Amino acid sequence: MFNAKFGIEIEFTGITRSQAAEVAAQFLNGRVENCRDSYDTKKVHTPDGRAWKFMSDGSIRREVRATGRRISADGAYSVELVSPVLTYREDIATLQELVRQLRKAGAFTNPSCGIHIHLNGADHTPRSIRNFINIIASKNDLFYKALQIEHERMRFCKKMDAALVEKINARKPKTMRGLEELWYEGYCESRSRHYHESRYHFLNLHSFWHGNHTVELRGYVQ
Repeated sequence: MFNAKFGIEIEFTGITRSQAAEVAAQFLNGRVENCRDSYDTKKVHTPDGRAWKFMSDGSIRREVRATGRRISADGAYSVELVSPVLTYREDIATLQELVRQLRKAGAFTNPSCGIHIHLNGADHTPRSIRNFINIIASKNDLFYKALQIEHERMRFCKKMDAALVEKINARKPKTMRGLEELWYEGYCESRSRHYHESRYHFLNLHSFWHGNHTVELRGYVQ
C-alpha cells in the first residue's frame, strides 16, 4: 500500500493561482511556467522532473479574507492543486507540508471545495473493479456521514447508483469492455467528453475508461 501510486487534487481559495504556484516553487525548489491555457494553469517544475499544477475550477466559490471576514473574489482565486504521480512512503510528508505552506500564505477552503484522490488502476481486473463498486455502494451512508460531505458538494460526488450496482452484480461482466458498457448505459453524451456526467459520483470510473486509467474517489472534504 505504501508504494502504491496515486494523485491528488485539492481545491481551495483565499490566494490566487499565481500566489499558490510561487509558494509551491519556493518550497519545492522549482520554477513556475505560465501555460496560458483555458484553465490559466501554472506549472511548478521541480528538480526531480515532476510538475505540480495550479488550475482554475468553475465549481469553487472564490473568496478572500479582508478586514477579518471573507468576501467574494475574482476568478484568479479559484485554485485546484493537481499533484504529479505520488507514493505514500516517498511523498506524503512533502504533500502535507506543501498544504501547510499554502495555508500559511492565506489559502482556505469553503463548502464548495473538495479533495479528489486518483488511485492507480493498472492492476485492476473486472472482478476487482466490481468488488470496489460493491464496497463503495455498501458503505455509501457511512462514508457520507463520516466525511460530513456538504450538501453544496453533493451534485459533484453523488452516491453510487443502486440500479447500476444491481445490473453489474446481476450480469457479472467478465471483461473491462462489458463493465464499461454498463457504466455508461443510459447516458446520451459522448464517452470521450472530459466532463461526462457519470464522473460526478463518489466513485468515478470515467477517469478509468477515458482518463488517466485511474480510479477516482471524489467524496473527501477539507
